[in-house]
Amino acid sequence: MIPQEFIKKLAVKNSNKIVLLVMDGVGGLPNESSKTEIEAANTPNIDAVVKKSITGIADPVAMGITPGSGPGHLGIFGYDPIKYEIGRGILAALGIGFPLEKGDIAARGNFATLDSNGKITDRRAGRIPTALCKKLTEMIQEKVKEINNVKIFIRPVMDYRFAVVFRGKGLSDKINDTDPQSVGVAPLKCTYTEEEAAKTAEIVNEFVRQASKVIENEHPANGLLLRGFSSYPDIPSMEELYGLHPAAIATYPMYKGLAKLVGMDVLKVNGMDIMDELETLKENYDKYDFFYFHVKKTDSYGEDGNFEAKVHLIEDVDKKIVPEILRLNPAVFAITADHSTPAVMKQHSFHGVPFVLYSPYARPDRAEYFSEREIGTKGGLGRFKATNEIILMLAHSLKLKKFGA
Repeated sequence: MIPQEFIKKLAVKNSNKIVLLVMDGVGGLPNESSKTEIEAANTPNIDAVVKKSITGIADPVAMGITPGSGPGHLGIFGYDPIKYEIGRGILAALGIGFPLEKGDIAARGNFATLDSNGKITDRRAGRIPTALCKKLTEMIQEKVKEINNVKIFIRPVMDYRFAVVFRGKGLSDKINDTDPQSVGVAPLKCTYTEEEAAKTAEIVNEFVRQASKVIENEHPANGLLLRGFSSYPDIPSMEELYGLHPAAIATYPMYKGLAKLVGMDVLKVNGMDIMDELETLKENYDKYDFFYFHVKKTDSYGEDGNFEAKVHLIEDVDKKIVPEILRLNPAVFAITADHSTPAVMKQHSFHGVPFVLYSPYARPDRAEYFSEREIGTKGGLGRFKATNEIILMLAHSLKLKKFGA
């Protein structure tokens, strides 16, 4: 990728606005209809945008690599996901506004369902409501406050998700997850990858033991899984790199954490619906020059294997969101995803994602409608790394000056 410092030297400020619509996990695979979710959806408004846009298939990390949401988003924002390897724990803690301190180790957790043999039957405990998650975290926090002079903080995030923060001397994030990310097996023991993290792994395992004891008689959430152990990274902001005044519109805490990490202002959304997010965009449109607009449930429906619900949401975005964004007349309107989550796989996948960039200065290609195959075969950008997306958005909004004499 082009070094960030190089782009930083070219970046110029102007009042032109960029709206980036990220439909989380929107990429898919054909089901028995021989169509992907995008292809099965009726998207006349996005199709009209595609006809006037430059398009391509982006690899969030690299060909063949299945990205998590963190790496997938960092690539879109122009940060090399391999260089800036950031665990979900920090993102989860930032997303709920937890006051992290230097040296803290954070992990993202799932409440899960375990059978009588201690094996996982549901990694998400039936997607329990946030109110129950709050009750369970409070139960654990009451009983487990400190282990070997390391303070423990456990907080609800949303639905079955929680964050746990370990605070003390000599901690390290060089440890492995306890979440095997599969069912029919027992949770993993936390192990360390470097000797300096042996103490941390021991504390994590003791925390899991004690916390599991607290909730062992609860149902359906009688177990817990931890992943994404991480400490706070040193990462430059989007304003520092690109001269942008960026804002994030998202409803799920982890994505708010991602936005905070790269220096975005996280705007308050009064509700969880995409129309609530749209209202936030309209209310704040005059205040910022870059908007990250996140749609979460395209990913959730993919993970649930709910092909039809994912199709319906894509259609809702096309009908309710896209025309309203176009009425705002941004200098650049980009549509993409952080990764693919095909409903037929029920998980993130390694497949590239469609990227659409509309601007008065875009050179339209031969793609005529929103589809992985259409854009993959006719898109003028071909197949490229997602870290180039921010450069294209900056260029098409005239926020990059000429290089050289």
